[in-house]
Amino acid sequence: MSPRRPHQGDEIDGFILGRPIHQGGMASIFEASHPGHAVPLLMKLPHLEGGDPAQIVSFEMEQMILPRLTGPHVPRFVAAAGFERQPYLVMERIPGPSLLLRLRELPLAIEEVALIGAKVAVALSELHRQRVSHLDVKPANILFRDTPAAEAVLVDFGLSHHGRLPDLIEEEFRIPYGTAPYMAPEQAMGQRNDPRSDLFALGVLLYQFTTGALPFGDPQHIGGVRRRLWRDAVPPRRLRPECPPWLQEVILRCLEVDPARRHPTAAQLAFDLNHPEAVRLTPRAEKKRRDGWLKVLERRVNQDRSPRQGRPAATAHAAPVVVVAVDLREQTAPLAEALRASVGNVLRTLPGARVACVNVLLDGYLASDPLQDNRGRSTRVQRLVELRHWAAPLGLEEGRITFHVLGGSGAAAPLLEYAEANGVDHIVMGARANSMMRTMLGSVSGEVAARAPCSVTVVRAREAQP
Repeated sequence: MSPRRPHQGDEIDGFILGRPIHQGGMASIFEASHPGHAVPLLMKLPHLEGGDPAQIVSFEMEQMILPRLTGPHVPRFVAAAGFERQPYLVMERIPGPSLLLRLRELPLAIEEVALIGAKVAVALSELHRQRVSHLDVKPANILFRDTPAAEAVLVDFGLSHHGRLPDLIEEEFRIPYGTAPYMAPEQAMGQRNDPRSDLFALGVLLYQFTTGALPFGDPQHIGGVRRRLWRDAVPPRRLRPECPPWLQEVILRCLEVDPARRHPTAAQLAFDLNHPEAVRLTPRAEKKRRDGWLKVLERRVNQDRSPRQGRPAATAHAAPVVVVAVDLREQTAPLAEALRASVGNVLRTLPGARVACVNVLLDGYLASDPLQDNRGRSTRVQRLVELRHWAAPLGLEEGRITFHVLGGSGAAAPLLEYAEANGVDHIVMGARANSMMRTMLGSVSGEVAARAPCSVTVVRAREAQP
């Protein structure tokens, strides 16, 4: 039996749900009101009954990032609640329209393309100044305020990267997340910390608004997305001859495969869109057709020979990372206390280290965990709540501790993969008690200690004294 989803008229922590704005696969968004807030509000509620961990992690990311953002180009944060009960995120409701509605009118007038692009570039510049890359710039995530200035507002930060916060998306998943038509080449290769990825996405938008077509189509798998590493787009002026050379120059510069060949900053892109006469023209401006097959083959060969960017370890965090593996099914109170004490000892030797509390949801043949409990609640969400409760006595502030529920047929492999991918400095874990499970599956701590790329501390609880 699935848990009941919220409906119009429900009250949650004093907020009254109004008209539903969006009912998606990952979350529902409602208009909301509260006697203590005079401004129009939206409440975002994630769906917890599904088995997709990305919807939970992306909601956690947005809960971390949105409260730290300021300015007219983002919705104002109002309130949030965690997974202990009904998680939600309340923010200012932007009454203006999104760019999604304009897709029916394509192609747009050249002057309007430049105006929209400049406004979005200004919004991205302000976001990047706050050390955030959006990484999901698309028409549905761009709104405009109903004010004389009509400022662009960026929404939905569930896939974003914050330079001063742990990146849960990067840490937990080995596939890139984003919207395929707008995803930058480096993002498709797993790199999430370059703000110029947003300039590529804006270039796709400018191309789409100018020509009425997407420069790289709408690929349905990651292999199709990665074709843009070697296959360039049809020049806009071939599809729309009245596109001025300066605008083609700007668009094709945004769509360069190498981020270093794009505009250095969103502010400089905004300047070009606002001052066409100042745009320095290169051969890109007069290009009439895509590159020939020899050039494409050369790019393809060079790409295949080059080292895979993948996900370099520890790029997102300068601080050391300490993983504590918590077995929530078998752990006793003495072992939990011994684990916390050991984590405290390790932190004293690694000043400034960040702690990642990790649990593994088993999906193997010999041992597996249900995806839902008997009330239809997500097991993954329940584990996240239990991890937070387990870690509360450590007293670590937000940003210094994160919580992760990994998946795998056994416990050792996901822990080892996480440690390798994220440059972990130390793993702390409890020894599994002698049991039938240990007889069947072997010692997880022994396998981790033998194969881990870092130090491993295996903790046993003290025997009770008679």
